[in-house]
Amino acid sequence: MTSIKEQAAISRLMSFLQEWDKAGSAGRKSILERFIKLNSGKTGPELEQEFSQGASLFLMRLTTWLRLTYMNGSCLDKLLKSIGIFLSAVSCNRYLVEFLEVGGALTLLEILGLEQINDEEKKEAILLLKMITGCGRKYKELICESYGVRSIAEFMATSRSEPALEEVQSLMDSLVHGNPKYQHQVYKGLIALMPCNSPKAQQLALQTLRVAQSIVGAVHPTIVEFLMGSLRTMHLEVQYEAIELIKDLINTEIRANLLQGLVDLLKPSAKDISKFQPKILEDPSVFQVSAHLPVFLQQAAAAKAIGILARGSMAVAEELLYMRVINNLIYAMGNQDHSNGQRLASLTLEYFVQTFPVVEEHVHKAFGDTLFSLFMSNAEELYINMDSIQADILVSNKINIPEALGVISSKISMSMWDEWEDFKSEEEMDEEEPAKKDVPQV
Repeated sequence: MTSIKEQAAISRLMSFLQEWDKAGSAGRKSILERFIKLNSGKTGPELEQEFSQGASLFLMRLTTWLRLTYMNGSCLDKLLKSIGIFLSAVSCNRYLVEFLEVGGALTLLEILGLEQINDEEKKEAILLLKMITGCGRKYKELICESYGVRSIAEFMATSRSEPALEEVQSLMDSLVHGNPKYQHQVYKGLIALMPCNSPKAQQLALQTLRVAQSIVGAVHPTIVEFLMGSLRTMHLEVQYEAIELIKDLINTEIRANLLQGLVDLLKPSAKDISKFQPKILEDPSVFQVSAHLPVFLQQAAAAKAIGILARGSMAVAEELLYMRVINNLIYAMGNQDHSNGQRLASLTLEYFVQTFPVVEEHVHKAFGDTLFSLFMSNAEELYINMDSIQADILVSNKINIPEALGVISSKISMSMWDEWEDFKSEEEMDEEEPAKKDVPQV
């Protein structure tokens, strides 16, 4: 038989559940507010004590109401926070299992895709998904098997709430760790986010991609194209993360593609320059700038990235020389439509001139004494002191360092052969004489 105290507790539970069952939306909202205030941070045993070992009965009602009302968003944020109290309760995994058994994870993922639900409520859904993935590998796999990566990535691409985006980044980071079966799926989802229109989402995706890349190992080939595209941004924080990722990838199998891609960006094609102009540049209320600004921003970022990579590795600098980087840097220096690109290209060229005598020789020849003197005295401010004729000279330069390096290499080889001939012993010379005599005369 139950004690009088236990009977009273059960009576309170039944009264509470009846109150919930009879209440309308306003009444339930008040119950949820009270529940959140009194029970936040409680452990599983504490919740059971509060509900007289019947906490699961209230959780069942919450999940049922969630599935019935999530599409119209009736006090959805408080409902999700209340469910979160159960899922985050220490020492009680049973609540999580009960929530998942009734399709709780799928409901949360569906919430992320509904336009009528605001970002604050979607953030609460993300927090619940983080609680689920934090419980182990099998729960991460469950999310991924439910097309979770796609739903999460789509929300990340469209959300304008920075707090929500930071929670999404944390969730994606959780999914890529300790999830070998689906880590490649998460990795590809992050790559797909790189061209999205949200600068914050781009920044966070690039940050997480650096972590994912170290876990996955093999580099997906499409990442080069997306990385080059991300350099068109006007947002320096996105550009910084893109260059950091390029630095991470420079010692992988896509090194040559990355370097060649950066060199090509220094000299945009006519097709690139004539591409569609961003809508912000068509807004009459916005100060009008060059329609080619995204391409020029990309050109400047490429010059900056090349300078960073070359200064970090002599091997990379030498490899860039054979890709005609000098010719394209000088071309970028002549682009008077974008002064920052001129400045960055000039600083990068300065490093190559100071490091490689053959580059200094050919740049001096292409610039002429006056312009080269200005360049050597202050490379960073050369664009200020340069006139349009000098800019045209830079744009039309024909410097071919790979060819010059080939000539030098050939001369060195011939010189080494001549030295070898001088060092031959008399016995070797005597051995060669009969061989020459045996050669038939034509």
